[in-house]
Amino acid sequence: MEVYLDLVRRVLEHGVRKTNRTGVDTISSFAEHYTIDLRKGFPLVTTKRVNFKAVLHEVLWYLSGEDHIRNLRTKTKIWDAWADEEGNLETAYGRYWRRFPSAQVDPATGQYAVREVDQIAEVTRILKTSPNSRRMVVSAWEPGNALFSKLPPCHYTFVFNVQGDALNCHLTQRSGDIALGIPFNIAAYSLLTMAIAQETGFTPGLFSHTIVDAHIYVNHVDGLREQLTRTPKPLPELRIARKPLDELGFEDFELLKYVSDDPIRFEVAV
Repeated sequence: MEVYLDLVRRVLEHGVRKTNRTGVDTISSFAEHYTIDLRKGFPLVTTKRVNFKAVLHEVLWYLSGEDHIRNLRTKTKIWDAWADEEGNLETAYGRYWRRFPSAQVDPATGQYAVREVDQIAEVTRILKTSPNSRRMVVSAWEPGNALFSKLPPCHYTFVFNVQGDALNCHLTQRSGDIALGIPFNIAAYSLLTMAIAQETGFTPGLFSHTIVDAHIYVNHVDGLREQLTRTPKPLPELRIARKPLDELGFEDFELLKYVSDDPIRFEVAV
């Protein structure tokens, strides 16, 4: 995962210091971009230990379409800081992936009627019926929700694109915490791309990622400089059971040959 270390270096060397809502300054860089070839292995960062189980639980939670973390928090606490005591979450990615509210005018009455769109189901349908389409877009950004949400979606839209027999994914992220969030984002969307590729008969291709505000919290700098002294190890493999996407469970994913350096502790900025 030299590509990840290159990202860290660029932001440390060229970023500018900024204040933000958390009270902890960041070193920020605009419009960072990189591409990872999924055919070379599963891109789980090896220069520190990444909790793959938490990544997998998070992706399965997204795919469930739930708008709360009552089930997720029994597996991982990564979303607890942004949910209320009952586990309700103002911005739950999967709720928009699977049940995005769409207001349309009823021609018979002239009134707006709201229906929910399952964007993941629509993408898989298009991949099976019209794979050269350029309309395989999934959005988690709902403007009304973003006005009051404690944490509006950071990784807010992604697009699938087929080239030959390869399924590629491009993720756009408005805000990216390089030390904590980005390793999770890389693993999560690569896993999702691989699972959808298997469901639709393609091979995994490229994962491409644009981060509008790519930032390092100042209290993360020392830990990231420690990471930069470490040498990346060979990437692990990810095996996924041959099942329909919505039937996949935790036990259907197997991470093989993951060797990493020791964990590095980074504080979460809420």
